[in-house]
Amino acid sequence: MNKRKREEEEEEEGIRMGTDIVWQTPANPPHPHDYIFRNGIRYVKPYYFEFIAHVKNRWAGKTIVDLFAQEFKGRPYEYYVSAVKCGRIQVDGERVPVSYIVKSSQKISHFVHRHEPPVMACEVPILQKELDVLTVCKPASVPVHPCGQYRKNTVVGILQAEHGLAPVFPVHRLDRLVSGLLILARNASKADIFRQQIEGGLVRKKYIARVVGEFPKDELVVDANIDYNAREGRSTAEVRDSAKGKAASTKFTRISSNGAQSIVLCEPITGRTHQIRVHLKHSGHPIANDMLYISDETVNRSSKGSSADRSACTSATALTSSIEEKVVNDCEEKSNVGFSIDPMCTNCPNLAPKGYDTDEEGLWLHCIQYSGPDWTYECPYPDWAKLTQTI
Repeated sequence: MNKRKREEEEEEEGIRMGTDIVWQTPANPPHPHDYIFRNGIRYVKPYYFEFIAHVKNRWAGKTIVDLFAQEFKGRPYEYYVSAVKCGRIQVDGERVPVSYIVKSSQKISHFVHRHEPPVMACEVPILQKELDVLTVCKPASVPVHPCGQYRKNTVVGILQAEHGLAPVFPVHRLDRLVSGLLILARNASKADIFRQQIEGGLVRKKYIARVVGEFPKDELVVDANIDYNAREGRSTAEVRDSAKGKAASTKFTRISSNGAQSIVLCEPITGRTHQIRVHLKHSGHPIANDMLYISDETVNRSSKGSSADRSACTSATALTSSIEEKVVNDCEEKSNVGFSIDPMCTNCPNLAPKGYDTDEEGLWLHCIQYSGPDWTYECPYPDWAKLTQTI
């Protein structure tokens, strides 16, 4: 009897909360007040969000609770039971019992208290602003566009929230931990022109990296297939005539060296996942703080006690460092506020979702130039590109 009473109280609470909560969708734009700045980290205030999915054929025939427990393992089984009971999980816009069997193509809504992963509290400096093109210096740790758990903590989200720039269309991708030049078209037709030029092999790309050891003085071209393992989230280099992986080629030129480390110009001819990182490792000179590809032996030879994210953040705002410092400080003062705790949320009372490290480092890999048939865009070098001489 007591158990039944508790269940009724949970359902009543769910109905009450459902009427009080304002649910966001991808149509809701980010705003400056959505962010909290603490100790050099940019957080997003947790917010209520509707995730929508449609039942795949392999999901059909499962109970609504079993479907979520088996396919979305980030939360415990008991959470999904409670979420269905109080209407946080619905089918075709209707509440259903926990025993409900889903059918193919049905619309499933999951209303969650969304916590986005944190990123470094860096500005996104605008380098060039034209009628149909925008270039920025992307800080390390910030994703380019909404993906996975990131939505507002992205370059696209920050540009919209803090500069009122929308819509923008990223022309090329930069991995989340990579910094440097990012080109964004300001309309779909310009984005399509860039896309055609990239696919036609008419665009040249230049990066710089800080690598382990004394890189060869002569130009080095690495031709090795890239085989990406999605499950492990990493790539391997394979011999060129191997059946594994996709053909890939990168040209490297040493810029400077102090014997222990080198600054290298990287020009990828093809564009494969982690191509520069894997080819540098293949050459025997991995990026000096790349924990995914560096060996235990070379970790000791790389610089320690320096956060690449923070280095990238500093360099990304080299042109406006004094202004940014004031902006970030002002933001920290204004954002020193709390947020609503959701009683059903598995991440509350923390700001960041479980499993995310606020001390994560960015890579010493920075995009400095993109050039096409009749255009060139550039980005300043980062501070970590200045090597100190060893004794």
